[in-house]
Amino acid sequence: MRTDCKICGMNTASRRRAYTGHPLFSIGLRPFFLAAAAWPAATVPIWVLAWLGVAPFAGAMTRDWHVHEMLFGYLAAVVAGFLLTAVPNWTGRMPVIGRPLAGLAGLWLAGRLAMLAAPTATWAGVTDSLFLVVFAAVIWREVLAGRNWRNLPVGGLVTLLALANIGLHLRGQAPELALASERVALGAAAVLIALIGGRVTPSFTRNWLIKRGATALPATASRFDTAVIVATALGAAAWALAPESRTAGVLLAVAGAANLARLTRWRGLATRAEPLVWILHVGYAWLGVGLIALGAAALAPAHIARSAGVHALTVGAIGVMTLAMMTRATRGHTGRSLETGPYTLALYALANLAAILRVLAALAPEQQAMLLGLASLAWSGAFALFLLVYGPMLTGPRATPAGSPPATAIRGRAA
Repeated sequence: MRTDCKICGMNTASRRRAYTGHPLFSIGLRPFFLAAAAWPAATVPIWVLAWLGVAPFAGAMTRDWHVHEMLFGYLAAVVAGFLLTAVPNWTGRMPVIGRPLAGLAGLWLAGRLAMLAAPTATWAGVTDSLFLVVFAAVIWREVLAGRNWRNLPVGGLVTLLALANIGLHLRGQAPELALASERVALGAAAVLIALIGGRVTPSFTRNWLIKRGATALPATASRFDTAVIVATALGAAAWALAPESRTAGVLLAVAGAANLARLTRWRGLATRAEPLVWILHVGYAWLGVGLIALGAAALAPAHIARSAGVHALTVGAIGVMTLAMMTRATRGHTGRSLETGPYTLALYALANLAAILRVLAALAPEQQAMLLGLASLAWSGAFALFLLVYGPMLTGPRATPAGSPPATAIRGRAA
């Protein structure tokens, strides 16, 4: 079955030999999207209980652990699932499947267990760091071997995530480096959304509109899009180096406004009949809002809490955009139709509600405990619904339309 986006690796035809192992390791998104959904669904409520001082979680799960696991647990898993699925299509090379894929997933899981067991121990930091280092090496191997020069920035951003993770584990020796590493990781995530989200959102929108006979289509990529990505990278870099500086505030605000202007060129309102498409526009809108809020916090710290911008980017842009891609890619790569049901619509609503409540919690300190609790429930509910609806798709055989080869004949080869 051919799906609808070469940009994100949705074309799964040919170039592969038969794979007859367990479906879970037949394509990169299956184990990593499953893990990505399970991890925040379980850990965010635990973190909130720890923050509220509820025994036995109080003191066991710190703010540093929470930050690390959202950036290098959840986000790293989503990025891995997406790129392991997309890069073979970009490069024309064989995908990482079977035992190598299981090995990568095992490295990710080992990091999570290590960070639960002893988050400040050196051995845990080394164990956790291995996954992103190895994964970055895999991406560089594929991009360079495939001479896929257009996606060199993707390899660079994954490497930046790996280095930021190492920096975070040096908190005891270099606390300022660790804080800067948090900002570097969040900035890299913002640039990834601007780069890849800026490709797939107009592409999927264009395909959907063409199928319905529309003549007014999203603007094609131009120098303006490149300028927006550069502005996002400059704002993120300035914030990573000097988060309270006026320069960082201005650059972030400009980047946020530029991303929102970019979004208006993609005809999002015309897709309101299809949640699988318009949710991408909503996720991208959170990127613009988050950058503006972060810039406002740098320019007027007495009035805008930095946490509002941080969580507009993390829970909003990262959370909503990744769920949008996970639902769509899961359906496409398991042979399901690209249509939503009520449960998918509900998880989109819960993800956005969680983002709104978490931003409000940063702006209303007197109501913070209540808002944090509600945001946690909405966030976990979104991922629990994802596991309920999409978990069986990720772990089971590919759906086979009438007249197609058996579902066990999943095509692929271990890299």
